[in-house]
This record gives sequence, C-alpha cells and structure tokens, in this order.
Amino acid sequence: MEELAKSLGVSTNEAKAIVSMMVIVAYMLVRWLVLRIVHRQVKDEEVWYRTRKIVTYVAFFLIVVTLVRIWVVPFGDLATYLGLVSAGVAVALADVLKNMVGWGYILSRRPFRVGDRIETQDFSGDVIDIRLFRFTILEIGNWVQADHSTGRIVHIPNQVVFTAPIANYTEGFEFIWHEIPILVTFESDWKKAETIIRDVIGKAAPDVTGTALTELRKTAQAYRIKYGHMTPTVYVSVEDSGIQLTARMLVPVRSRRDINQKVWRGVLDAFAAEHAIDLAYPTVRTYLQGPIRIDDHGSS
Repeated sequence: MEELAKSLGVSTNEAKAIVSMMVIVAYMLVRWLVLRIVHRQVKDEEVWYRTRKIVTYVAFFLIVVTLVRIWVVPFGDLATYLGLVSAGVAVALADVLKNMVGWGYILSRRPFRVGDRIETQDFSGDVIDIRLFRFTILEIGNWVQADHSTGRIVHIPNQVVFTAPIANYTEGFEFIWHEIPILVTFESDWKKAETIIRDVIGKAAPDVTGTALTELRKTAQAYRIKYGHMTPTVYVSVEDSGIQLTARMLVPVRSRRDINQKVWRGVLDAFAAEHAIDLAYPTVRTYLQGPIRIDDHGSS
C-alpha cells in the first residue's frame, strides 16, 4: 500500500481510501453482472428473489472482509483493534447489533419465511421481505375486519424475534381452526338449529382432512402436534341471552372470511325457513308475581 501511495503521490490513508472505493465499485459491478445473467435464466419470481438476496449478502460480506484487510493490514493487529472498539460499538450500536443477530436467527432457525402469515406485537400480516436490520409485512386486520389486507406495509426490527412472541399461521400447517358462534333464543328448537348448522358447515367448509393430515404428519416430525379429530363440529353452550351453537372447522389460512360468509349465508337462509328458530340478541326479562293493580284516576 505504501508503494501504491508513493506511485500516486498521495498519503497512505488516501491510497487506502482510493483502493476501498475501487473495491466497492468492483464488487457492486460483479453483483450487477451476476444478477443480470441469473435474471435472464430464472423466470420463477420466488427463486429470483432468493437468488438476489443471496448474491447481495455475499457481496456485502466480501466487501467488509476486503475493507478490513485493507485498513487493518497486519492480521496480528486485528484482535487489538477489535478489542479497543468492541466496547464502544456494543453501546453505541446495541440496537443495530441486535437486529443483525436477529437477522441471522431468522435465516438459520426459520421462525418464519417470506410468504408466511405471522402475528407479532400489535401487527399481523404476510412477510414480504427479510433484510439485515428489519423484515417487512403486508398488514392484515387492524381496522379492517377479518383477515383482509389494510394496504399498509409495516417494517419491523429483526430484534423483535428475541423480545416478543411470534405466531406463525402457516408454518408447516396451512390450516387453522375457525369458530363461528351463533346465538338462538331459549324458546327456539336448538336441536333443529344444531342439525342445520352442522349440515351447512359440512357443505361450506372445504374438505381438508386428507391434505391437513398429510401436512400434520410432516409437521409432527418437528413439533409434538396431535389433534383428536379434524372434521367440522358444533358445540352447545348456554349464554345470558340464549343458547349458543359454535360451529368449529378447519379452514385454509387465507380463506377464513370467505368461508365465514358462506356459513352465515347458509344459516340465515335455513333459519328463515324455520319458524321454530329465532336468532337471539341481548334482552332483559322482567317477571312480576301477584295481581297487578291499575288505578284509574280519571274515572268518577
């Protein structure tokens, strides 16, 4: 490096800066050429996305290693250099380091992947990107009912994987249990209502038992998951304002609202044809005991 500095007529640090810029430009040029060649060969968007990420990470790693080699010339000085700055870096860049460690954890342990639907803290959505310092989700829910998209893109720091629970809707098992509570009056023929609801969910709910069982067997190799039964059913309970019939079924993660609508349409149509069944709502009942006397002050 000193010889290069003499030939260029500059100081050693200036020569290092020039070489560093050349290294960065060279690696970025190689990255661009590689991605251009790959993009011509790969048509699958998911494969292209992952390839672009891998090439970017490799280029970034090589740039860092090369710059360290340039500025910390004797490798024997590297340990001393790192020891001097580690304390300051740990304090000043604590959140940055946590995000980087979180990124490594996400890539290695796979609590979620791009395309998974997750929930963490106050946000739910589909993961659309994972980067060095944060991951990004396309938000669902919030002020929008059910699981429809809000249209917002939410960026979440990677360190959240160490500080908050993460619920993965789709990891290893593309189905979730969905329940629809239906309240009928005490005077209704609740057994008839139960039969109607059972028939409706049998038709509206998708037949996922075969697919779900296959996925469940694969997931059970990594997690201890066990379900007693996977067919739609109806549970009966008593509430303050009537008898509650809760329809429970397995549904694909991203079809919950559509199936919910099908079930309610079927139930409402069937109940409309049954005079012995009425939907309940919050009511107040007053029971009077003994004769009721009404004084007519207007009579003579």
